[in-house]
Amino acid sequence: MAKTAQGWARERGVEIRDAIVLVPFAQHLPLARRAWVQSPGWMPRIETTMTLARSLGPGTPFEAGQISFDTPLDRLVARGLLRGQPFGQALQRRDERGFDHAVGAIVETAHAFALASAAMTPADREGYWTRGRESLAIAAGPGGTERMLARIAFEWAAASAEPVTDVLFDLRPSAWIAVQSGGPDLFVQNLLSRWQHVPALIIDADASPDAVFAEHAPHADVAFAVCADFEAEAQRCAAEVLANLSAGRQPVALISQDRLLMRRVRALLARQHVDIVDETGWKLSTTRAGATIGTLLRAAHARASADDWLDWLKSCTASWPGMSDAAWSVQVIESAMRRRAWTSPSSVDVARLGERATALWQAAQAVIADLRSPRSRSFAAWIAALARALEFCGAWAQMQSDDAGRQALAALHLVEGRFDSSDRAEGMTLQEFTSWVDGTLEDAPFKPEAGFAAVDAPVVVTPLAQVMLRPFAAVVFPGADEKRLGGSPQPHSLLSDAQATELGLPGVTAKRDAELLAFAQLLRIPHISLLRRSDDGGEPLAPSTLVERLRIAMRAAGRDLPAAADPLGRIELAARPIHRPAPIAPDLVPSTLSASACEALRVCPYRFFVLRLLALRDADELDDEVEKRDYGTWLHEVLHRFHLTRTEPLSPTDEEARLHVVADEVQQTMGLDEASFLPFAATFARFAPRYVSWLHERDAAGAQWLEGERDLRARPEAWAGVEMQGRIDRIDSVPGDDGPVTQLIDYKTGSAQNLRNLVKRPQEDTQLAFYAALMAEQSEAGGAVGAIYLPLDDNDGIKAIEHKDVEATARALVIGIGRDLDRLRDGAVLPALGDGIACEYCEARGLCRRDHWAALDES
Repeated sequence: MAKTAQGWARERGVEIRDAIVLVPFAQHLPLARRAWVQSPGWMPRIETTMTLARSLGPGTPFEAGQISFDTPLDRLVARGLLRGQPFGQALQRRDERGFDHAVGAIVETAHAFALASAAMTPADREGYWTRGRESLAIAAGPGGTERMLARIAFEWAAASAEPVTDVLFDLRPSAWIAVQSGGPDLFVQNLLSRWQHVPALIIDADASPDAVFAEHAPHADVAFAVCADFEAEAQRCAAEVLANLSAGRQPVALISQDRLLMRRVRALLARQHVDIVDETGWKLSTTRAGATIGTLLRAAHARASADDWLDWLKSCTASWPGMSDAAWSVQVIESAMRRRAWTSPSSVDVARLGERATALWQAAQAVIADLRSPRSRSFAAWIAALARALEFCGAWAQMQSDDAGRQALAALHLVEGRFDSSDRAEGMTLQEFTSWVDGTLEDAPFKPEAGFAAVDAPVVVTPLAQVMLRPFAAVVFPGADEKRLGGSPQPHSLLSDAQATELGLPGVTAKRDAELLAFAQLLRIPHISLLRRSDDGGEPLAPSTLVERLRIAMRAAGRDLPAAADPLGRIELAARPIHRPAPIAPDLVPSTLSASACEALRVCPYRFFVLRLLALRDADELDDEVEKRDYGTWLHEVLHRFHLTRTEPLSPTDEEARLHVVADEVQQTMGLDEASFLPFAATFARFAPRYVSWLHERDAAGAQWLEGERDLRARPEAWAGVEMQGRIDRIDSVPGDDGPVTQLIDYKTGSAQNLRNLVKRPQEDTQLAFYAALMAEQSEAGGAVGAIYLPLDDNDGIKAIEHKDVEATARALVIGIGRDLDRLRDGAVLPALGDGIACEYCEARGLCRRDHWAALDES
């Protein structure tokens, strides 16, 4: 480029030191300057159009309401413009998300119109606005809404400040020299033709679109690899980069066609301590700083859940001012929430928290209260409130010490303090402000700060268009598939392709040609690795059309597109069979056993070891969704309260009415959400008459309710000091052949058939036998004891399922468990059995690794 320009200047008699050279991207500036320094003679001024314009002065400042090209701020202006239209107000009332989407489309389109007008000379611009208004004349019919939105964007662009690059049209250097790559630049063409007497040279570095592949196919050093899936492509991509570095090929360009994949590749390369400059970045919303801001705002919403608060508190516990033990306090709060089923922040009882946890919770409440009130504020007031909240919870200092944190604060304009009530006085609710913050963090890229310049980096992550004319030694290009390369470009959100082209915006053809030329420039690099995956989340992927065109051109040139050699290393590992665990725990024999603990011991000793001896368990979910377990707890309490206040039988109608009254009271007490509980309420409406009918039959047979929800404890002699404990749902007295029988009743809301199958093998029924043994150990116990399951959800009606001769089963249970406890004290193993249906729902399945040793057993 330097030699070409110097030769042209000598022929024209141009003073090269007074000439201006324009290059396509800022990344080309150090490269062009280095190249010119190596050539004899004076060096011209080398700039991009934007760096040149900014070096000449700040330009015309934009006024309030004009396009600033700061997307977050422009979204606020567009929001106000759309709200000012009757159809925009109706859209916001009808569809808040649709309204936000329309705001984004207006900003995108207005920016495109402003850029298109900036490419024109000032004299031609007024004609552009006139033609645009004629083209966007609103008419009825399909697409009317899109045309109205496009017209808003167009008029907004027309009313904005003059482009900063307009100052370039007044420059008269000794010559203009422009490097063209990736297609013609309309602004540069208009600039170079502005003054007829100023010599101009365009150095076209592009190949003809029709001859792109034919030009490079004979000599391009390119290879292609197909990977199985996302992870395989990421690992292969990282391996290709490392292989190039090992071979001395650097810098390596890593093409970012897929942001998610590139994040994974970066993580893999970071493990190998590879220095990377990232020119693309990833979304700020996915960083820790973005998550902290997002969780704070979600916690401030009126319907925020306990999980929302915990997410926020956990994100800033390390830096909460004045609370060095904030992390420990959050654990205390979370434990209390899960243990006591506090599913909403309002249900937290600080009296049940410790002193330090209470202090943290009250400080958090103060932060959230400041964000919640007042409900509507100006944008400047929201920015100030968010800054205060971040400072009060310690997140501000944490973000100031973090690359992503500083960029997040800057993107949200939290560090500028330059907003007043005059430019954006329109009130916003918390929901609207949160939507703006989410959109800003989603759109803004996070670019990690590197300790060295891009020209010195061994690996540069860059988009395809910015690889052009840069001296990379190798390129690794993942995502060379039909979806991410050479596919159909995204259509404009508000304009048809014909309208976009007419108004100077890039159409589908222009976008496709630009991508083709960028891919052609890529083929000039000495070593190229193209990668794609064949499966994208279950969706099959074909190769890119550009890759297929390259393959055809290479075959026409007498060669084929070779498969890339796999640089991934292979390590052979010796087989290490996973055996069934068989721990011993003589020192962990519990002091108490419940019916469920005895059941665990009998079903699977390893399950007993994990859940009872080690006390490991899944954390309870914190949500207000009513589950079958909640319904069972609620129904138990309803029946208990009903019988506590039932002094004598009433008519079936009155009994049903009382049941419903008690049901409503218990629902309110438990705080069960009305909407979530609706299916269970319908079930209860069918249950109530069936239960009353069954109850009256028992009354007629002489049964009498004695008590419910009774806690019992006992120390059987055979258990050598271990205490048995349990809560019996209900105890009745029923007539027997030899006098009254104390009948133990266990309510069930599960399958009645499973219960019938269980009592057919009484030695396997632990629960009723355990309760019978517990009752028999009481000092007041006397007379016969019986036990039944009472299925409450059976569609065939309520029918008791009796455990026959439960007293004999109870004695056998006590003796058997006592024998097992003696063996545990003597060091007997607690093996994982891995048999039966209990494994299907066992919480300890991940620890016993049943799925792994079962597969080995089968092999």
